[in-house]
Amino acid sequence: MAETATMTIRALVVDDEQLACDELAYLLRAFPEIELVGTAKNGLEAVRLIEELEPDLVFLDVQMPGLDGMGVIRQVREKKLPLPHFVLATAYDQYAVEAFRLEATDYLLKPVSKERLAETMDRVRRAFQERQRALPATAPPPSVRPHRTKLLVKSGSRNFIVDAQDVIYATINNGLITIVTTNLEGYSNYRTIEDLQASLDPETFWRVHRSYLVNINHIKEVIPWFKSSYQLRMDDKKQTEIPVSRVQTKRLRALLRL
Repeated sequence: MAETATMTIRALVVDDEQLACDELAYLLRAFPEIELVGTAKNGLEAVRLIEELEPDLVFLDVQMPGLDGMGVIRQVREKKLPLPHFVLATAYDQYAVEAFRLEATDYLLKPVSKERLAETMDRVRRAFQERQRALPATAPPPSVRPHRTKLLVKSGSRNFIVDAQDVIYATINNGLITIVTTNLEGYSNYRTIEDLQASLDPETFWRVHRSYLVNINHIKEVIPWFKSSYQLRMDDKKQTEIPVSRVQTKRLRALLRL
C-alpha cells in the first residue's frame, strides 16, 4: 500500500470533444497519484505533447479527425519515443480487439463512470508496479559493462581519442550522434544515444532530454523557461542551450536545489 500511496503518475488527456476532455480531467482529480500535465484536442497534438512532456499515462480518444487514437500509438512507436501506458476511450466497442493488440492498458466506453475509471486506475497501478518490479531483473550488473574513459570522435577525415570528462554534451539528429568537447566537435560511432549513455559514468553524464546527454560538470547556467521548465547553458564555445525534459526537471531541482 505504501508503494501506491507514493506513486506519481503524469497523465495526458486527448479528446477532440472539449466536454468529454473536461469531464475526464475532472474525474481524474479523485486520484491523488495523478498529475495532469496537459490535454490535447487531436492526434497530431497528442504525438507532439507525448514527445515534449513524456507522460507516464495517456487517456486517448479513439475517433478523432485526421490522426485517430490508433494512429497516435503507431506514430509514437515509429518515432521510438518513451512509450507511456495508453487507456483508450470511445463511445463504440468495436475497437477493443485492436486496442489490446496495440497493448493498451485498458479500454473505456463513454460516458466514463467514476466506478469504471476506478477499475482502470487499479489496472494502471498494477501495470506500473509490475514494470518497477521488472527493472532490477533486466538491468545488467554494473561490472558487466565498465565505464569508458576514452571516446572516439570523428572530425573531418580524422579520428580523435578524447577523454570522456572533456565531453560537454552529445546530441542525436536523424540517427547521427554529435559530440561536443572542450576543444573539438565531431561524430560518434555509437548508433544510439542510449548506448553512448550506458558506456559512460552515470554520476557525470545525464540524459536531460531524449535527444541530449550532458556532462553535469560543464553546465554553466540554468535558465528558467516557460511553464516551470528549464534550459541548460553549457560552457562550450557556442554557449549551447539545451532543453530539460519535464520528466528530468525534478532531478534538476534536486541536483541543484532550485
